[in-house]
Amino acid sequence: MSNKLFLSSVFVSVLAIACTTNAITGRSTLNLVSESQMQEMAVSQYRQFLTENKVVSASASRDAEMVKRVGSRVANAVTTYYKQQGLGAELQNYQWEYNLVNSNDVNAWCMPGGKIVVYTGILPVTQNEAALAVVVGHEVAHAVAKHGSERMSNGLVQQLGGVALQVALSSKAAQTQNLFMQAYGVGSNVLGVLPHSRKQETEADKLGLIYTALAGYNPREAVPLWQRMAALSNGQKPPEFLSTHPAEATRIKALQAQMPEALKYYRPIGK
Repeated sequence: MSNKLFLSSVFVSVLAIACTTNAITGRSTLNLVSESQMQEMAVSQYRQFLTENKVVSASASRDAEMVKRVGSRVANAVTTYYKQQGLGAELQNYQWEYNLVNSNDVNAWCMPGGKIVVYTGILPVTQNEAALAVVVGHEVAHAVAKHGSERMSNGLVQQLGGVALQVALSSKAAQTQNLFMQAYGVGSNVLGVLPHSRKQETEADKLGLIYTALAGYNPREAVPLWQRMAALSNGQKPPEFLSTHPAEATRIKALQAQMPEALKYYRPIGK
């Protein structure tokens, strides 16, 4: 067998082994990096990010206090939901953290293990606590559905052919870290959502609505939120077929279609 044929066989075998069925979405996904590795990288990158950016103290800011309150409620709702689905083990190592960071970027993200950041630049767009919960629910949905791991795995396949994974993770630390940060949208001004494929975005929208509702926030706030997001773009976004995100009109239509299901989980806070 030639070296080329051998490497091709190894490549196919690696991909076959790494393809798993996502427990919450039911979709087959590529995961070359284990959840424990993802969480280990997340803790390291999160700590570094917080030291390099201005974190707003919850004791001195109502906005930061709101972020922690919303984050905590969404995290508790997600944890409860997973336990009800018999998937509690999926989140057993999550140690949730919620921080507001002073930045003009209209963005928010959640890393594996529950490491959440909301940028101050998104608050004028969310405008209220329920809309912020929609954003946080969406970002948490990306993390617990392991969308970042899937995206990072796809990036590793593109860069390395999927063969030398352990070598890539150990000897190309900077490159791997950059890929990790890109997978979670850290530092990117992308209207409050991560740079995932349209399929992942739709999944996160649907699950995020449920998590928002379970946390006691009105998921209906998602529609005006995305209408405000659409107004920010001023028609400058690329056509939908060239974008990693659904067009705003498509997204809003899908959210409206998903709303009846989300409302089944909605119990207003205090009731």
